[in-house]
Amino acid sequence: MQATAILRFTRLSPQKGRLIADQIRGLSVERALEVLQYSKRRAAKPVKKTLEAAIANAEHNEGADVDELKVQSIQIDGGPSLKRFHARAKGRGARILKRTSHITITVGDKAVKKTVAKRAK
Repeated sequence: MQATAILRFTRLSPQKGRLIADQIRGLSVERALEVLQYSKRRAAKPVKKTLEAAIANAEHNEGADVDELKVQSIQIDGGPSLKRFHARAKGRGARILKRTSHITITVGDKAVKKTVAKRAK
């Protein structure tokens, strides 16, 4: 059983979001919520919001027991960048990229097994 939640176009740099994602990947949802609640990073707030949505999806749509859920996968991909300019000397402009992210969190009650492809000899 798996449930997914997606938060798109959030004003968060993917690089900064991945620092938080690495901390909660594979944890139980209860422990992951604690880590996110007490984190000082700004990226923890939208990741926590998305995790709570994934938990609610699992509980409502799949009828899952919340105590047994784990964070199976979390991806923070880059979205479109807002392009702005900052005034520089002699009439020039310097480009500023305001990055956005797409956050995808999948929770489930069983660990995902990775399959290893065997080479044929």
